[in-house]
Amino acid sequence: MRIGFLGTGHIAAPMARALTRDGHTVTVSERNAETAAALAASHGIAIAPNQGVLDAADVVFLTLRPGVWEDVVKDLTFRPDHRIVSAMAGPTVAQISTATAPATDISLTIPLGHIEHGGCPLPVFPATSPMAALFGDKNPVIPLEREADLTAYFSASTILTAALSSLIATSEWLAAETGAEGDAEAYTQALTASYLSALPGSLAESRAGLTYPKTLNRAMLDALRDIDLEPTIKQALTDMTAAMRARP
Repeated sequence: MRIGFLGTGHIAAPMARALTRDGHTVTVSERNAETAAALAASHGIAIAPNQGVLDAADVVFLTLRPGVWEDVVKDLTFRPDHRIVSAMAGPTVAQISTATAPATDISLTIPLGHIEHGGCPLPVFPATSPMAALFGDKNPVIPLEREADLTAYFSASTILTAALSSLIATSEWLAAETGAEGDAEAYTQALTASYLSALPGSLAESRAGLTYPKTLNRAMLDALRDIDLEPTIKQALTDMTAAMRARP
């Protein structure tokens, strides 16, 4: 396919690299000139002005900041056959459809940077999105029946920050105890990655298998419950989702 990206940042770059490796023709916009130049140098990806991106593409990814996307697209000419995929948190199908008319094939998704390595879950709305054809062979695609559910998935993606914060705290504690900063971080990373890559069951079942009474893992679980960690996480996710849904 001919793929174009309006916006060339930390989400567009790995997607563009993956698509190029899969044989698609990719054109990226001049926004973030440094990233665009690096893509051109390493993967032969074309760079064009915004309108040039549209003219060279059949599928157009909107990977712009939510606060500026309307200003970027308002003076551009879209085609009826353009398939538009938004990776932006906030703008709705209706808003994007209005801004990109006469294009009518609009879809929303949530890609993360590791999409180019595979295994990145991709919630999409609607199910007719080209994301399955473009990325579904290496990344699990989750078709959504309701557009509003995508906001909850955007919020849920922030659990990565909570998980990394826990890993950082553990690594720093272990380094202070042992004096081996590099080994502490390597151990923490490898321990987590190897366990999560081979979970013995569901999340709840896996935790239960670790937290038998009178074990160190049970002591950690009790400590986390004492500080109401799980209700705190759920409330933060609820607040973020409500804030996004309240945006005009």
